[in-house]
Amino acid sequence: MTAPIDPLLAPHATDASATEAHLREDTVSSDTVYQGHFLQLRKDRVRLPDGREAAREYVVHPGAVMVVPILPDGRLVMERQYRYPVRQTMIEFPAGKLDAGEGGQACAQRELLEETGYSAKRWAKAGIMHPVIGYATEVIEVWFADELTLGERHLDDGEFLDVFAASQQELEDWMRDGLLTDAKTVVGMMWLLQWRAGRWPLAWQSV
Repeated sequence: MTAPIDPLLAPHATDASATEAHLREDTVSSDTVYQGHFLQLRKDRVRLPDGREAAREYVVHPGAVMVVPILPDGRLVMERQYRYPVRQTMIEFPAGKLDAGEGGQACAQRELLEETGYSAKRWAKAGIMHPVIGYATEVIEVWFADELTLGERHLDDGEFLDVFAASQQELEDWMRDGLLTDAKTVVGMMWLLQWRAGRWPLAWQSV
């Protein structure tokens, strides 16, 4: 007889199929409600684990990257950009969406140059994050960049942002005081702090 699964241990079990079957939702039907320039809104019917059906509305996103660019003096290259949905100017690490068929590192290199004018000689992929799992498919790759060289930036048509440098301490203070609230940037700061503390190593590659 199979032993019962301890619910406190289940999230760490190696056999995901055994621990997730009672949570999985299966798609019954899927419809496109809206197709925008790069976002798609879908409404699905799903079968719940208990056999009932329910509706799920979500945004299909092409994926994105975020770059943590480190200057020779240890400060970070940051941006201020007005974000219309929240009606305020946000402090952020450079970031942008993937173009069709584009890899994460290529996107990171392109976005860093376009938005800030910086190129980097060394890159390291830290990991990924799912910023809005309740209503979007978006996945953001987190990249670190150093040995920066400043050139000319090439903003997209209709894109307006300021580029500036800030110390780690300044960013920590702004997070504490509620001045830096962008989720991806907060995650980038977490990774930076862990890396600088020697707890989360990065595999750097020269380009």
